[in-house]
Amino acid sequence: MPGLRAPSDYAQEPPRHPALIVNSKEPFNAEPRRSDLVSSYVTPVEFFYKRNHGPIPIVDDVDKYSVSITGLIGNPKELFMKDIWNLPKYTVTATLQCAGNRRTAMSRIRKVKGVGWDAAAIGNAVWSGAKLADVLELVGIPKCSHVAPSGGKHVEFVSIDKCKEENGGPYKASIPLSQATNPEADVLLAYEMNGETLNRDHGYPLRVIVPGVIGARSVKWLDSINIIAEECQGFFMQKDYKMFPPSVDWDNINWSTRRPQMDFPVQCAICSLDDVNMVKPGKITIKGYAVSGGGRGIERVDVSINGGKTWVEASKSQKPGIPYISDSENSDKWAWVLFEAEADIRQSTEIVAKAVDIAGNVQPENVEVIWNLRGILNTSWHRVHVRIGHSNL
Repeated sequence: MPGLRAPSDYAQEPPRHPALIVNSKEPFNAEPRRSDLVSSYVTPVEFFYKRNHGPIPIVDDVDKYSVSITGLIGNPKELFMKDIWNLPKYTVTATLQCAGNRRTAMSRIRKVKGVGWDAAAIGNAVWSGAKLADVLELVGIPKCSHVAPSGGKHVEFVSIDKCKEENGGPYKASIPLSQATNPEADVLLAYEMNGETLNRDHGYPLRVIVPGVIGARSVKWLDSINIIAEECQGFFMQKDYKMFPPSVDWDNINWSTRRPQMDFPVQCAICSLDDVNMVKPGKITIKGYAVSGGGRGIERVDVSINGGKTWVEASKSQKPGIPYISDSENSDKWAWVLFEAEADIRQSTEIVAKAVDIAGNVQPENVEVIWNLRGILNTSWHRVHVRIGHSNL
């Protein structure tokens, strides 16, 4: 593509923050330390997890870069950045989460395949750009359409980046047309993150943001948008990111029996403590994040300091100075909440957290019941251990 290219090697990767925990160097996949993750409601760009499938694309000339809109439409169109900038600009605060967040804990039960993420393959950012619903109107698809005039039912996003899973072809994914054309779904073609131009790691010059849905559908480095009759047939839609039961393993898997994962379930994690902690007797503060997919707010976060025998409710917050109410229009419905609870620890114990969303969905108690061969959607109760000691560790 003129203006944007996908390099064949990793010689021109962008700089990254040295505090990131690198899970894979080539392609680069990294997450922040838990404590850095919850230091603020909006995740700084440098501490936002990096999820890549190949070398980071390079922009040679942003003025020559364009996105083609093709497929089941009467008038294919090519949009340059100036065309995107001329559309109404919207800002949406949304949490993106890799479907493999907390995979390492699932792998301890039984080996799974995938990048070994801890609990920080997630981040909350302020995204700005054009609404996809406005863009699709430019090619004759009305807002809130379930079927395009020419029969399209899905919107496919194709990236410029190349990945081995597609045999060197581009990364791609799709969402239903009904979601893409619904202004209330807040799907963006984003060119800013936290008030600044996107950086290379996060999709410069243009990416898709699909709030409330696993990060795999928020395609970066956008090359084309295709209106199609059936969902995308790419690898990451058809042979990855699907939720199988614990009974399915690599010798009996049938990918076609499961739908591509879209919304993510209710999730929370403790971030002020590591998996195992040495502490002195006394008060400690327990902090973390909680989030649910599909725009479902967080009704409650429960914390236990005795392995789940008894519980207290944690306080929740989003924006400073504004009380968080799960279904209030003043709350960011696509974003996480940060929770906090105080505890008096006098003996070694297990601290547990679980969240409940406004639909009453609650995290499962044990990871065993949701184990799956790809290690996605580990939303089991988050557990950390504290040991009483008097050392300076």
